[in-house]
Amino acid sequence: MKIGFLGFGEVASTLSEELLARGVEVSTCLEGRSQRSVELAKSTGVGLFDSLIELVETSDILMSVVVPAEAVSVAKKVGGGFEGVYVDLNNVSPGTVKEAFTHIPNGKTVDGAIMGGIKNGLETPIIASGEFAENFAELNQYGMNIEVIGPEVGQASGLKMLRSAYTKGVSALLFEAFHAAYKMEVDETLLRYLTQSEGSHFPASANSRLTSSAYHSRRRAQEMEEVVKFLTEYTDPVISRATCEFFQSLPDKTGPMPKKPEKYGEVFRKVDKNRL
Repeated sequence: MKIGFLGFGEVASTLSEELLARGVEVSTCLEGRSQRSVELAKSTGVGLFDSLIELVETSDILMSVVVPAEAVSVAKKVGGGFEGVYVDLNNVSPGTVKEAFTHIPNGKTVDGAIMGGIKNGLETPIIASGEFAENFAELNQYGMNIEVIGPEVGQASGLKMLRSAYTKGVSALLFEAFHAAYKMEVDETLLRYLTQSEGSHFPASANSRLTSSAYHSRRRAQEMEEVVKFLTEYTDPVISRATCEFFQSLPDKTGPMPKKPEKYGEVFRKVDKNRL
């Protein structure tokens, strides 16, 4: 089994490490990747190709794990020469997935979605839909947690959009509330009272949401653009549109963020400093 990752960030590196440990041959392409991605790929120990053509020619399964804005363009680069299993695992709308698949006419295309934090590695739930979803699910024998939910492209990515609308909407609301509480110097008290209703996991969860929102704000803005595009087909996405605008504006508020903050206070201090 030879797996190729298109894009190499947190998702690809986490899955690669565990797949390699289970004897799967994993590779990626360094062409056009950022220095961070290159260093991450080298440290993970995956096979490295200088060109996308080489990666495509040697892979049985290609997993696309790029930022939403690159989902279609990377599929276009892969093109009609690939006849293996092509899995779109990007946080994009069904319409974007279908557009990407028009560029893989000879591949066994699979609509996939990661439905949890990738920190759980191969145990992270992944849903898949489409005619060839079962082909992708064969990776369960190597420890992955893939559930085939239906035969249509768009079912998996649609569910991902709905989950994103909720989780990122909550994160945006949490950010606004806690920033105000932080400035009032009552954030720890608010945290204590919300923990009573939300459960003992809430402090760690809230801190993770707040720091991740700032660190990944640009990517989440792109993801919310996809959510709004999807939901517009069914309803007027008032809250999701506001969430999208929130994440679009967040990078200007926090300024450059070369590494993920450990505590939410670091984020709010940067926001307040940049407002001065």
